[in-house]
Amino acid sequence: MIDFTPLVRGRFIRQAARMDGWDRCASELQARQLRELLRQAAGTSFGIRRSFAEMAAMEPDAMRRAFATRVKVVEYEEIRSQVMQMAEGKPDVLWPGVCRYFAQSSGTSGGVSKYIPITDRSLRVNHYAGASDVVAAYLRANPASRLFSGKALILGGSFANTLAPALAPQAHVGDLSATLIARTPRLAELFRIPSRKIALMADWEQKLPALVDAAMKANVTNLSGVPSWFLILLRRVLEKSGASTLQQVWPGLEVFFHGGISFEPYRAQYREFTDTSKMHFMETYNASEGFFAVQTDPADSAMQLLLDRGIYYEFAPMLPGGEWGDPLPLEEVEADKVYALVISAPNGLWRYWIGDTVRFTDPRRARIRIAGRTKSYINAFGEELMEHNADAAIAAVCAATGAAIANYTAGPVYAASGRRGRHRWLIEWTTPPADEARFAALLDAELRHLNSDYDAKRTGDIFLDPLQLTTLPAGAFDRWLATHGSGKLGGQRKIPRLSPTPALIEALLAAR
Repeated sequence: MIDFTPLVRGRFIRQAARMDGWDRCASELQARQLRELLRQAAGTSFGIRRSFAEMAAMEPDAMRRAFATRVKVVEYEEIRSQVMQMAEGKPDVLWPGVCRYFAQSSGTSGGVSKYIPITDRSLRVNHYAGASDVVAAYLRANPASRLFSGKALILGGSFANTLAPALAPQAHVGDLSATLIARTPRLAELFRIPSRKIALMADWEQKLPALVDAAMKANVTNLSGVPSWFLILLRRVLEKSGASTLQQVWPGLEVFFHGGISFEPYRAQYREFTDTSKMHFMETYNASEGFFAVQTDPADSAMQLLLDRGIYYEFAPMLPGGEWGDPLPLEEVEADKVYALVISAPNGLWRYWIGDTVRFTDPRRARIRIAGRTKSYINAFGEELMEHNADAAIAAVCAATGAAIANYTAGPVYAASGRRGRHRWLIEWTTPPADEARFAALLDAELRHLNSDYDAKRTGDIFLDPLQLTTLPAGAFDRWLATHGSGKLGGQRKIPRLSPTPALIEALLAAR
């Protein structure tokens, strides 16, 4: 295959360079996004009731104050009925026109699924533009790249119209990745595998072998997907080929664009079967609701928030006790504090509580790290253990013991029968530790090191006992997801890392 990288490198480098001056104009960029959103949606039912046209004509500060006053922050259940109207084919509800595509949320707690509108504009100005920014950032950071000398192996989900009979005949429901694949121009298939037919297969028992066969026949230069699910595919490729590294299968493989969950618990496993002298790892923050951020520096895992890709961001600060304050604009955030992300986007989500939390490493440049989920924490005993603490701790202890995980989750166990409260960790191993009791002790110590609140509650074993570790059999998390969780497997499946109540832990233990 001809290497097209030299032909496109200059355009991509210029695209990435536009972010360099954002520390001087972040507020203006965000005001511009909000104004355009208000203008676009002024004629919708939602926009008319809240006088979007009037707001769009205001000065930036007045516009943002009016927007925060007239539009309340919402979670999904508060707009479910309006989204269902869109799914039934009603036009101009939350966004202009009729919406034909909906991303079914993977779900993380077994509740009723969410259906996120995917509009033509959100695809064009956000999802596809964000994906282009990932490539731009990578090519700028790696001048020797030959990314377009081969193909991208993209692992995604499928369509499954579970909204019927309410669903409009022309509507499509499934993973976000299925919509992205289905709507991508046919020309893109020259640079992507698997074929559209395989990529959109719903039965993963058939899809996985087809993916392996297709991948082994191709010249793959880059991977894109969720780290935990990709591990299964890549290990099968290595097993079938007899190779010990992916570069023995694909000599031109140079980068994994990963997202969806934290990479830290899996980083060591990927390094084991890749040539680290050739392989790069770039994080992305791409959700059903929007494409939010990209890693621009291979040496720094912090990501650049995309300020000009159609989304207006607000940030609700975490208050003592785990409550959330009123959302703040970008210019008012502070470094190293945890904020819940609130978005307004070109898919009709207005001041929408996405459920993710972020920490700013550099507020002036809008550089962030994902901290976790707003409901993925444990604070049953005042310990305020956050998801980023858990990911970092388990990665450190796996490195120290030579263990490797396939999946994990943790939740509280309340005091009973003379025992103090504690955390219970359920882990499915790829490589189990030689001594699980030592692993548990090291994990407890690392959590104490990373989180002062947890350490205070553990001091002297007065308030909180050492954590309890339980090994789950292979495939336990997948079986639970398929029957009790999101009802599906594949590229966008997720297990909540931490749960504020014992319910998930009890459900997983009962299902194993």
